[in-house]
Amino acid sequence: MRLSRGIPVLAALVMGLSSIGPAGAVGAASAVGAAPPDRADAHCARQHRLDVPGADHQRSACLADLTTTALAGTPYTDPADQAGLSAAGTEKPSGVPGVQIDGYFPDDSRSNATHGWRHDAQFVIRLPDKWNGGLVVTGAPGNRRQYSTDVLISDAVLARGYAYAATDKGNTGTDFFADGERPGDAVAEWNSRVTELTRVAKKAVQQRYGHGPRHTYMTGISNGGYLTRWQLENHPELYDGGVDWEGTLWTTRGPNPLTSLPVTVARSLGTADDGDLLAAGFADGSQFLWPYHQTAYWGLTQKIFRAEFDPSYDPKCPGASAGSTPEEIFAACPSDAGYDYTSRPASVHRAVAKVALTGRIGKPMITLHGDLDSLLPIATDSDVYTRMIDDRGRGRLHRYYTVENGTHTDGLYDTYPDRLRPILPCYRSAFTALTAWVEDGTAPPADRTIRRPASGDVVNSCALK
Repeated sequence: MRLSRGIPVLAALVMGLSSIGPAGAVGAASAVGAAPPDRADAHCARQHRLDVPGADHQRSACLADLTTTALAGTPYTDPADQAGLSAAGTEKPSGVPGVQIDGYFPDDSRSNATHGWRHDAQFVIRLPDKWNGGLVVTGAPGNRRQYSTDVLISDAVLARGYAYAATDKGNTGTDFFADGERPGDAVAEWNSRVTELTRVAKKAVQQRYGHGPRHTYMTGISNGGYLTRWQLENHPELYDGGVDWEGTLWTTRGPNPLTSLPVTVARSLGTADDGDLLAAGFADGSQFLWPYHQTAYWGLTQKIFRAEFDPSYDPKCPGASAGSTPEEIFAACPSDAGYDYTSRPASVHRAVAKVALTGRIGKPMITLHGDLDSLLPIATDSDVYTRMIDDRGRGRLHRYYTVENGTHTDGLYDTYPDRLRPILPCYRSAFTALTAWVEDGTAPPADRTIRRPASGDVVNSCALK
C-alpha cells in the first residue's frame, strides 16, 4: 500500500493512442483524416494534453465508442469482472466516442493483474467527446476491479454526457486483507484511493475540456456504496451528491458484517438454523436465496473481513490465502461460526473505527436497498444507516428507497424472474432524481418502498413515484 504515478491498438476502435510514462514523455499516433486535436469539438480533442497527475503509469486511447457494447473483447473493459451484477436483458447504451485513460498510481501491492501490470491502484477515466460538464466517480464493488461497474454505471452515465472514473480501490481479490501493515489498513486504503482518483480525475477533465467539472457525483454498489457514504461524510467538498446502492455498513460497535455473518457460517456447518438467521436480521421470504449465498458469499465474506480487522482471532484462518472455494474455507476454518464481534478486544474495534461511518453526510445522497438482500440484510444495514443520518440532523440531505423483491446482485433475477426484480433500473432513476435535485432544485420523492409492478419491463424501467 503506497499512495500517490502494451495495450494493443485496435484498428476498429482506436483513433489514436498515447502512452505517458513516469517521466511524462508522450508518444501519439492519429488516424489519417482525424480532426486537429486542438479543435474543441474534434473527436478526442486535447488528447495530447492529458497527463493524470501522480500516476506511475498511464495510457490513453481515442476510441470510437467507450461503452461495453463496443469494448467487449478488447483490453478496455472486462466482462468477466462484471459477471452476475446485472440481469441478462439489461439495456446497454452505446455510441459514445471519446478518450479512455488506463493507468495506476504508486502502490506496493500486486493483486490486480489487469493489462498484465500486476500492480494495484489501477484506474480508468473515460472522457466523452460530447461532454455535459459533469463527472461521475466510483469504486469497485466486492473485491472486483476497475471495470466491474461498466455495465451498471459507466455505460449509462457516458451516454448522458458525463465523464467517468473508477478505481480498483488499491487492492483486489479474496486476499485483499493481506495488504497493509495493520488491521483495517486495506479497507482504509479503499477510501484514500477514491479521494485520490476524484481529485486527479477533475484535473484530467480540465485538461480535456478546458475547465473542470461543474458537478461531480460519487456513486457505487455494495462496497462501492460504502465508499459513497464515506466520501460524502468525509470529503463533501469534492462532490455535489451521491447515489448509494446497498452500501456496506461499518460501525464501530455494530452492526456491521462481522455481527451479521457469523450466524450464516454456523448455519452452513449445521450449528444454527433458519430461525437464527431471521433473528439476526435476514429477511423472512428470502430463504430461497440462502443456498446460493451459502455457496458464493457468506463464509467467504465473513472470513476475509474478519482476517482484515481481527487476524489474531484465528491466525491460521484463512491464512496466507482465502482459498479457492467456499467449501475449502468451511473445511479448514470452522472457527468463524462462533465469532462474537462484541466480545473481541478493543484493538479490533479500533481497526473498524478507522473506516466506520457516522451518518454525517455533507451533500445530498439517495440510498437504494433491496428488501431481499441476503448478504447485507436491509434491517442491519440501510435501515440503520438512515437512522444514523437522521440522528445527525442530516435527513434533509437524504432519500431512502427500499426496492421490493430486490436482492444484492441483479444477476439472480435471471434465475428467479417471478420472485425478484433488478435494482439497476431503479438506480438509474435515482441517479436522474439526484442530478435534478442538485442542479435544478427539484426534490426527489419522499422515502418509500418501490413496489414491484405487476407488468412491464422490470429489467429496464422503474418509477420512483
